[in-house]
Order: sequence, then C-alpha cells, then structure tokens
Amino acid sequence: MKKVIVIGGGLGGLSAAIRLAYAGYSVTVLEQQAALGGKLQRIALDGGYLFDRGPSTITMPHVFRQVFTRVNRRMEDYLTMYPITNGTRNYFQDGIMVESSPDLEKMEAQIAIYSPEDAKQLRSFMKESAALYQLADRLFMNRLLLSWRDKADWRLLAGLLRIRPWLTLDRLLRRYFRHPYTLALFGRYATYVGSAPSRAPAIFAMLAHLELQMGVYGVQGGTYAIVEAFSRLASELGVHIRTGVRVERMICSHGRVTGVMTRDGDAEADIIVANGDVLSVCRDLLQESDRPSMSNARISNYEPSLSGFVSLVGSKQTYEQLLHHTVFYPESYGSEFEDIFRKGCPAEDPAIYICHSGYSESGMAPGGGSNLFILANAPYTSPQVHWGEMADAYQMKLWKKLESFGLKDFIRNAEVSDSFTPDQLEEQASAYRGAIYGISSNSARQTFARPGNQADVKGLWFTGGTSHPGGGTPMVTLSGQLVADAIINAHTL
Repeated sequence: MKKVIVIGGGLGGLSAAIRLAYAGYSVTVLEQQAALGGKLQRIALDGGYLFDRGPSTITMPHVFRQVFTRVNRRMEDYLTMYPITNGTRNYFQDGIMVESSPDLEKMEAQIAIYSPEDAKQLRSFMKESAALYQLADRLFMNRLLLSWRDKADWRLLAGLLRIRPWLTLDRLLRRYFRHPYTLALFGRYATYVGSAPSRAPAIFAMLAHLELQMGVYGVQGGTYAIVEAFSRLASELGVHIRTGVRVERMICSHGRVTGVMTRDGDAEADIIVANGDVLSVCRDLLQESDRPSMSNARISNYEPSLSGFVSLVGSKQTYEQLLHHTVFYPESYGSEFEDIFRKGCPAEDPAIYICHSGYSESGMAPGGGSNLFILANAPYTSPQVHWGEMADAYQMKLWKKLESFGLKDFIRNAEVSDSFTPDQLEEQASAYRGAIYGISSNSARQTFARPGNQADVKGLWFTGGTSHPGGGTPMVTLSGQLVADAIINAHTL
C-alpha cells in the first residue's frame, strides 16, 4: 500500500485525501494550524458571534457534491447547502442600489434607473458570459495540463483563441456597457481571482453566468461546515489527520520525494500532495536543486494576487441595508487597484464587501445582532506596509465609511470585533506574501500558464489556488480531485 502525505488541510488537500483513501492509498494529512481549513477558519467572538474567516461566496455546488458521490456517499448526509435567492445588494455613493438577480428582467429594470442604454445590453452580455463559462468548463477546468501533449491539444488551442486571452475584462465589458456603475458591478468579478478588472483576461466575465444564472449558495452552519464535512468523510475512509504539525522540509533522494521532516520527527511517503501555495512550498520546503523549473528567480517574478484586510464585527444591531452579501462601492471604482498593485499600499477608498450569514441563518449572532465579515482588498505583504501599526486605524476608516453609507451608529453598536491582516495570513497559512489566491491573474501568462500540478521532483504534486485550475473554493476542491485522479492513473497500488 503506497503512503501519501498531504501537506495542508485546506479544501484541496482534503478533497485529494478523500479520493486517494477511497482508492486504497494510506493517507496522512499534516496541517500546521490548530484546525483544518487552511485559509478558511471558524472564528467565535465573545457574546455568541460566529464567523467564517475566509471564503463566503459559494458557487458550483456540483463540485463539492462529486467529492462525496465519487466515494459512494451522499453530500446531504454530511453537508447542507441552500440557494441564496436574493443575490448581492450593491450600493453606490449617490444612493443607487442594484440587487444582483437571476431574474434578468429585474436587473434590467434596476440598471435602467441610471443607464437605459446599459440595461438594453445586459442580455447580450450574459449570453457571452455563458459561452465563456461553457468553453472554460469543457476545455480547461476539468483537466490537468501535465505534458506538452496536453498543452498542444488542438481543441485546447482553438478554445484559447476563442477566449481571446489578450482581451482584458474591462475592455470586454466596455463593448457592452458605458456607465461606471455597470462596469463596477461586473468588473468586480476580477477580484474573485485576486486581480484587477483592467488587467485580468476577459475569460472572467464567465463569473457573471456562474453567479447570476447558476446561483450562489450558503452553507448551513457557515462555510466552515464544508471543512468539517470533508474531515468527517476523510476520517471515515481511514485518513489519518494531524493538526498543529508544521512540515519544515521535504526529504528527497535521487530525484524523488521520500518523506517530510517535522518538529515531531520524520515521516516516510511514496507520494506527497502539497496543498498550499506552490511558491511558498517550493521556496520553503524544497532545495532549489530539486526544483529547476521553479527557481528562486522565477518565484520572485510571479506577481502575487490581492490580499485582504478583514474586520469581524459582532454588532448589537441589525441593518436593513444588508443582505447575506452586500457591496459598497467607492466614488471611483478602480483606483484601489492602482493603490494596491502599482503603489503597493492599502487602498485609500476601497470597495467594501460584507457577508452577514446571520441574515440567512439564525444562531450566528445573538437575537437582534449581526455577525459581519467585512473585507477590503489589500496589497500583498511588503516591507513598506506595517499592518501591526495601522490595523486599528484602517479598521476604523472602513467603519466610518460604512456609517457614511447609512449604517447608523455602526461604530457604537460594534459590541466585539477582531481584524485579520495580510501579514497574519502569510504567517498562519503560509500564503505566499499574504496573497489570498496565490498568483494574480493580471496577465494571460499568469492566468493560462499557471504553475503545474506535478513538480520536477518525482512523487510531488500540487493542489490549491496557485496551481491549475486556479483560486476559489470550487476550483481548489476540483484541483484536489484532478490531482488524485492523476496519481491513481499513474501509480499501481
């Protein structure tokens, strides 16, 4: 029986562990944090306020379902997802509000309030969005690109041309829309992959179809319940899970991984699945001689994705402005990406996203209160940004901005709070330079030629947001399944 060590207990690592254990491998998961989940953690603050610190917008439930069905289980016995039917509420500075909706007639009516011309273009744009999703789903998302033959597949190359990798999301949107509000509504999808609308490829317009037509979902008990469900299933299949164990180095011999070194001792392995940032794993856990295609110079040439500044607020008040998902836009949407990517500093006037999971599910906050996950895009870590000195002030800046949008007495009603910075994300989850999505998708190269899922050193595989097929909870879960399948197909037990 071949031994597999999975480094990192995020969704990608757990997904791979489940599939491999079912196929007969001996699997051990080593997670450096006290709890599984990687960047997704459950946080409880005093007074009965519960939060997910990490991803909160869940799409593509079929990806999570297949983790269960492929090992002969029913997702419903482990996990409950529910559709969020009222979409995302979007506020602009002048009081205009647009609620995202699968009902395109309703969205047309809302957009027509400020731009009748843009409203007329909505359905044409949504058709293009659907076509892009179907192309990506058929040609890119559900396969690994491990060899030159995979990458030279004429169907893949033809699909890449149809996707127009040289065209940016912003330029595509401007073929349909003119008003800055509509451009902001759909341009924000670039941030879902940690990038800027003016630089990310047009393929990410597919996220409009994914979210508006295929649907956004909540998870009963919070998003962290996905981690708990995967953990329970993995344990049932015999996966040995160890938390609080930090891998310090991979052991390699004659071009092959043979195990890992930890503070608790060495562990042997025939195969290692690294569920972490490829750049961090290569830099910190492998000798440079064992990774010729991922040299230190090449690592430094990758541009990290957006990070985020998170404020968790347990409020004594509920606010009628807030749905499960709400976004407040600045006066000039787009300037934050100049601050973050060009200047490398926190945005002066960022868009602010709030997840209020208590809107959909009781028990996440005391009666009459709100559990508010507040996120502003932030730069990846750099020597000139000292979050330890500025986190409190930046949090207060966001709170005051929310009060200006009509969340009355927001500061006074904040009963408990906590913040989470890019520095902490890098330290606790080994995220390369504190980036949420690994590398950015601010170019065609970083979007369509991501680091491979198979390492130079034999027996080492990568799963997670930096490697194919990319970032986001469905994608990292899918990457775990794809990597597990590749290992099973390549090895005989």
